[in-house]
Amino acid sequence: MVEFIKNLIGNDLWATLIMSFFPLIELKGGIVFARGVGLGFFKALSLSYIGSTLVFFPIFFLLVPVLNLLKKIKFVNKFALKIEGYFAAKAESTLEKRAEKQGKKPLGETFLKQLGVFIFVAVPLPMTGVWTGTAIAVFLGLRFREAILPVVLGNLVAGLIISALAEFCIAVWEIGSLDYVLWGLFALAAVLLIITVIKISTHKDEDKKEDKTKESGE
Repeated sequence: MVEFIKNLIGNDLWATLIMSFFPLIELKGGIVFARGVGLGFFKALSLSYIGSTLVFFPIFFLLVPVLNLLKKIKFVNKFALKIEGYFAAKAESTLEKRAEKQGKKPLGETFLKQLGVFIFVAVPLPMTGVWTGTAIAVFLGLRFREAILPVVLGNLVAGLIISALAEFCIAVWEIGSLDYVLWGLFALAAVLLIITVIKISTHKDEDKKEDKTKESGE
């Protein structure tokens, strides 16, 4: 996989930047690829971090306008509404988790939202990262200056964690092992993409659920 991507793009630096820009792959795939082709620790981390962080800007400023545009197009408006509902529910869930863990501590709602976004982006698990983290920030109603810091800092923490794990793989199984890791990431990304599309397609708006519950109760 490493050699295939390297030959396809022809430039290791550009390949790292491009890979880290894509959803699901993002920072994780960029770092693994960069180390797999022999780029140094800091160069791999820096390029992957820059590529994945740049995603924040188009998502933050274009997500809502694009969804609003799609909602006006007849054959995709229902799916656009489902995407909007899916991320709105994810944002609400993120805020609720932070509020529950903070308990009665006197923290402002904006700070809780920022903390939720930061932790979501910082933990490098499947379906976390700048793409989804920024969408959550948008649907939480965070302004640009409120959203950018938790996203960029969370992405940096995630990058350091993934870089450390990549170094561990190299130390234990040699650099060639990263090719298998990259294959695994691509396979996981494909599976998660399918699962996400299914989740969005089957997502039901909570308000509609409540209305149906009230109607049945009456």
